[in-house]
Amino acid sequence: MTRRLPPLSALRAFEAAARNGSFKQAAEELAVTPTAISHQIRALEENLDCALFERRVRKVVLTDAGAQLYPVLRDGFDAFAEAIGRLRHRSSRTQVTISATTAFTARWLVPRVSGFRLQHPAIDLQFQASDDVVNVEAAGVDIAIRYGEGPYPDFAVLPLFADRFAPVFNPVLKIETLEDLAQRPQIAFQWRRRHPDNPTWSRWFAEAGLQPPFEQAQLRFSEESHAIQAAVAGQGVALASLALVKEELAARQLVQPFGPAISGFRHHLLIRKGETSKAIGEVVDWLRAEAAAEAA
Repeated sequence: MTRRLPPLSALRAFEAAARNGSFKQAAEELAVTPTAISHQIRALEENLDCALFERRVRKVVLTDAGAQLYPVLRDGFDAFAEAIGRLRHRSSRTQVTISATTAFTARWLVPRVSGFRLQHPAIDLQFQASDDVVNVEAAGVDIAIRYGEGPYPDFAVLPLFADRFAPVFNPVLKIETLEDLAQRPQIAFQWRRRHPDNPTWSRWFAEAGLQPPFEQAQLRFSEESHAIQAAVAGQGVALASLALVKEELAARQLVQPFGPAISGFRHHLLIRKGETSKAIGEVVDWLRAEAAAEAA
């Protein structure tokens, strides 16, 4: 649909004059002469075929037609200014996009975001949480956090931390011995990539020197966070990443009284070669500092 509108310059001159109640003040605001404002408004009145102002000594007063037009233009220009201000603010900020698994994003990254924002208020973090392997370049990802030994061609790779897994459970289960533990449902989640060294219950029992209870009930989830939530709810014992249940252990929502804690793989930071910037470097430094604090 084609809009039949008067020139924007004339509408802008009218709005400024109506808001200030003066052609002179409108001219000062728009950095033109009062004569130019007068000409713009006269042209607008001719275009609309009605008077918009009553010209009085040292001031102008809106006519009924002008009073109808003014609030519409005022609100419209206010909306323009707000939208443009948001765009300018966004373009003046720096954004760094991080890709990680859903569980790692929710349970390791997100709880630390407030600390990052205090240190780097000018950098916006954007998270792409997915358990599928993301095409980093196509998705516009700056930093990818990957679990495993790779290989990761075409990336600069920095180690973050090595994971450890151990049995955790809600203390309401009152598990006091390894024999008690073996009688409780085992909570597990599906590893996306099969590997003989994945931290699994069978591997844990082997390293603990125990026979696995072959007939013991199990709860299996496709997503790691759901397995952790099931353990918090007291549904059984989860073999969980100690890094991802740190807050629950500190709050005594979960306990980890038994070893061994078996090793997992290492989390790595992947950065596209040639794509580094000061902001990316600051985010990388923050992530590695948080990982170092985790290991301390």
